[in-house]
Amino acid sequence: MTTHDLVIRGGKIVDGTGNAPFIGDVAIDGGKISAVGKVEGTGREEIDATGLLVTPGFVDIHTHYDAQATWDPYLTPSSLHGVTTAVMGNCGVGFAPVKPEQRSELIDLMEAVEDIPGAAMHEGIKWEWESFPEFMDALDKRPFAIDLAAQMPHCALRVYVMGKRGVDNEPATPADIARMRELTLEALKSGALGFSTSRTDIHNTKKGEPVPGTMAAQDELTGIADALKVHGSGVFQISATHREMDKEFEWMLDMAKKTGRMVTFNLQQIDERPDLYKKMLGLLDKARAEGVTNIRGQHSGRPVGILMGWQTSAHPFLLKRAYGEIASLPFEERIKRLADPEVKARILNEANPQGLGAFIDNLVGGFHKMYPMNEREDYEPAPEDSVAAIAERTGKSLAEVAYDAMMENGGKGFLYFPLFGYSTNDYTAIEESLLHPQTGLSLADGGAHVGAICDGSTPTFMLTHWTRDRSRGRKLPIEYIVRLQTKDTAEQYGLLDRGVVAPGMKGDINIIDYEKLALPKPEMVFDLPAGGRRLFQGASGYKATIVSGEIVYRDGEPTGVLPGKLIRGAQAAPSH
Repeated sequence: MTTHDLVIRGGKIVDGTGNAPFIGDVAIDGGKISAVGKVEGTGREEIDATGLLVTPGFVDIHTHYDAQATWDPYLTPSSLHGVTTAVMGNCGVGFAPVKPEQRSELIDLMEAVEDIPGAAMHEGIKWEWESFPEFMDALDKRPFAIDLAAQMPHCALRVYVMGKRGVDNEPATPADIARMRELTLEALKSGALGFSTSRTDIHNTKKGEPVPGTMAAQDELTGIADALKVHGSGVFQISATHREMDKEFEWMLDMAKKTGRMVTFNLQQIDERPDLYKKMLGLLDKARAEGVTNIRGQHSGRPVGILMGWQTSAHPFLLKRAYGEIASLPFEERIKRLADPEVKARILNEANPQGLGAFIDNLVGGFHKMYPMNEREDYEPAPEDSVAAIAERTGKSLAEVAYDAMMENGGKGFLYFPLFGYSTNDYTAIEESLLHPQTGLSLADGGAHVGAICDGSTPTFMLTHWTRDRSRGRKLPIEYIVRLQTKDTAEQYGLLDRGVVAPGMKGDINIIDYEKLALPKPEMVFDLPAGGRRLFQGASGYKATIVSGEIVYRDGEPTGVLPGKLIRGAQAAPSH
């Protein structure tokens, strides 16, 4: 009688292909799936999955664990949400290559762009590298609960090659471009899954200047992209300028055609041009009609949502002088002062500073898009739930409604501000993007924006909201939602050995109690190095998460087993 390493019995298998779910068993041997359906024999360990979902492990292609990977083997919160493969090094920011004297510069860039506390990175990162291959070797020595992959970041590359000229966004010389191409090819050979760059004006340094590479000319971008063409693998990932994505599409499409490599860019609805996403989907349709399918938009599964509270990086009162007088007080003392009617009146009656730009003005004064998130976690709130609507009903001022909401729960109340993807106060844009054949689920930003955004829980949200709980629009089949974050994301990055529950594929599996799957309230925790803060949202309902046949979580608790590996380069599909 056959004995398997692990057998999962009688689960409802959603296999990642998009096909209808079915009841069956899964056997895993040597870290790979060996049988699916009716499994004969026994397992050295068996899991009864009767009444539970069995899915592939989720593949998250847009994370920022570049620093956290050097101190946290679990890469939380992503691993708590069924993610078994995480791709980092997005948006052009990262930590290799780097000269010793440039380390602080790269930390400052990461702090400015991705809102990760600089003190945490200074204390937490154990620098063991200069070159990108040395960075990969350093990661390869570390144990992880899940698999991790990296990309070559443009900011680090430009600073390494050009020094202050790179920081100042001066044009690259032919020699600079040749060197950046050479180092990118070296990174790809060492296992980088691609190259990333940022061209958006919302990614700035701590001094308010565009990050290195934002204004890179076409000769620089095409010169670097040639490394991907020569190597024959790798993704070119772009954080495109949000307001003028359509103006950038031509060169991105040309790059996809000339290199043959996947070119992928963020595609989100923005308030300034709420119909721009439709134009971008139309341009992708046109490209597909011409036979160009290796260009894809990256969309998010829910709005990119800023959480506003007294402990977060942004809220409506942050820039007021009256608040600034108490902003540095310890939290408990600050809340006592904020509860004082006189302090409250001073803050509410003071106007926000002027001349800070449309983006900041909208962030601190867009009360029609601020929603109290205290009684329930509603990520698709109705217009009548907004601060503006509540103020109109109650006769309170806009600012007072927002203030009072933040004072709830002992001063730990949140306002939810959907920054992108919610211009029509519903999921119209997200749904259209999600259903488009040339887009990919992305932008959960695990590990980043830890003082303002808590979207690393998106993999769980995709199941709870889109397939089960949605009330303001249609639900989508669970097999479609699972495919979006398994087979589709894996294939986009050339990881053809995972993302599907099938013989020969990697033994990465989630076992989920679908009815009990839930997201708790987000909270601010202080568990980063140097006591750094981060918004955190876990999950309940994951009975087990399995990586390479090893159970890394049971009922949301780590088992202590760390089978995760550094992924080096594209992974071939299993041969049959």
